[in-house]
Amino acid sequence: MTAVDRIEHARLRVLRITDKTHWVFLELAFASGATGLGEASLHGRERLLVDAALAHLPAWLGGAPLPDFDRPVPLPLATIATAFDVACRDAAARREGKPLAAALGAPAEVRIPLYANINRRTRDRTPAGHAASAEDALAAGFAAVKIAPFDEVTPALSDDAEGRAALERGLERIAAVRGALGGEHRLLVDCHWRFAPDLAWRLVEAVREHDLYWLECPVAETQAHIPLLADMRRALNASGTLLAGLEEFSGAPAFLAFAEAYDVMMPDMKYVGGVDEMLRTGRALADRGIAVSPHNPTGPVCHAASLHLSAALPGFSMLEVQFDETPLFFDLGRPSLPGFAGGASDLPIAAGLGLDLDEEQAERLCVLDLTLRPSP
Repeated sequence: MTAVDRIEHARLRVLRITDKTHWVFLELAFASGATGLGEASLHGRERLLVDAALAHLPAWLGGAPLPDFDRPVPLPLATIATAFDVACRDAAARREGKPLAAALGAPAEVRIPLYANINRRTRDRTPAGHAASAEDALAAGFAAVKIAPFDEVTPALSDDAEGRAALERGLERIAAVRGALGGEHRLLVDCHWRFAPDLAWRLVEAVREHDLYWLECPVAETQAHIPLLADMRRALNASGTLLAGLEEFSGAPAFLAFAEAYDVMMPDMKYVGGVDEMLRTGRALADRGIAVSPHNPTGPVCHAASLHLSAALPGFSMLEVQFDETPLFFDLGRPSLPGFAGGASDLPIAAGLGLDLDEEQAERLCVLDLTLRPSP
């Protein structure tokens, strides 16, 4: 950043999207008139995010360095730092008059394969409700669907009668969705770290009959669980299922520490550390034969950034999208994001990320609006 184009201020806004969902956006305004946009949504941890922004953004606005992602960085700090970096890169690409993907050297004519996360749009949590959502995703052109079926499972449950009953409720939802998808479409199952190790092993055995494409985040992602995850990976691979995870990690070294544990890793453009850190992570994982499938279940700004980075990302496989949670996914951005025709997306074509927020909509939804300026 040059002195001529210093950052004059940052605006952090929290928008209430549904009773379950808040999206958080960071906007930077530069002295030249350039602007940049990033997303910092952090589900259920907005207070921690705001605290990190208040503590660190004024220094970054004045030119202080971002955190060193070669070392562990707390998630709220990683989130606001990633949004800051994305907003700076958005502004830089806008100055060049190029879409971010083009500024990164990616081909312009590319379609990004998507899979539909149907979890939040599935208000009817019965097996039939999950199957109906999966059918809607198929009708919209998706060939891969992800569900989070284990509502009743918690890490406190063991492989006993209570734990098995909770597991069975989730397996009934999986069976219903597999029936809706048929055998030719990919089914992905997200566990959200809900399983204790003993019940997780029963899960691994039970899902064999359902022909999952991948199983995601079965147990807490700690260093102590790396051997367990590696063993689970081998067992799943023996029946043709991949093991995926690490959606809330930041910095390439943190991902590499789990290289033996996962077939697919899921860096997120809200948490990973920024544009260059996402590319560095992708290169490091691709070198080790690990597929990269960015985590992307939130708002339109992260989706735009994820589309651009997916076009340039080594080892890229497919991109998540939160399917049909709210029309605001398309209505909040101007111009609107490309659609999901055929289960894939074109890249945004305008400069930078390719969108701004619709101010009328943003003002109506806003529940917190902070303006921060550089430290003296």
